[in-house]
Amino acid sequence: MTPNTLPMAVPREVVERAARISVLLLDVDGVLTDGRIVYADYGDELKCFDVQDGAGMVFWHRVGLKSAIITARRSRLLARRAKEMHIDLLQQGALVKLPAYEHMLKKLRVQPEQVCAVADDLMELPILRRVGLAVAVPNGVPEVKAIAHYVTQRPGGRGAVREVIELLLKAKGLWDQVLQRYQ
Repeated sequence: MTPNTLPMAVPREVVERAARISVLLLDVDGVLTDGRIVYADYGDELKCFDVQDGAGMVFWHRVGLKSAIITARRSRLLARRAKEMHIDLLQQGALVKLPAYEHMLKKLRVQPEQVCAVADDLMELPILRRVGLAVAVPNGVPEVKAIAHYVTQRPGGRGAVREVIELLLKAKGLWDQVLQRYQ
């Protein structure tokens, strides 16, 4: 695989869907993190985020694309990470995610076929059924992987988001624009 092309294993349908995406929608636990939650003695929770996922978000936004996070949990740590990654819309505490998704569509002024959602668990199923490109991480539950258009090679919290961003930017013909900044 050359730096500007997609791997041969990516189905044509996935590439076609990816080319239409303008919003990247992420879950947190199991997608941006490996799914573990560590509680400190002082009551805060700790999460580990992958630096390459964060860099990928920088690339995503530099080419003018939008992003959102919808998560059932609430965390000050996540609010900080979302701000660092310049997430356009953060919705925490969304125990039922479909209304939050519909709000996101209106707020970001996009159609469902323009959204790529990356997920790992059952509560994301209603959203995955309504997006242009449904992506699962390999550590996701079988029901999520079964309806996904694409399953990442890299696990959640370990570069899966970066993998999706590169796939999307290459399918959209924007990867060269990212690379030019670093040559």
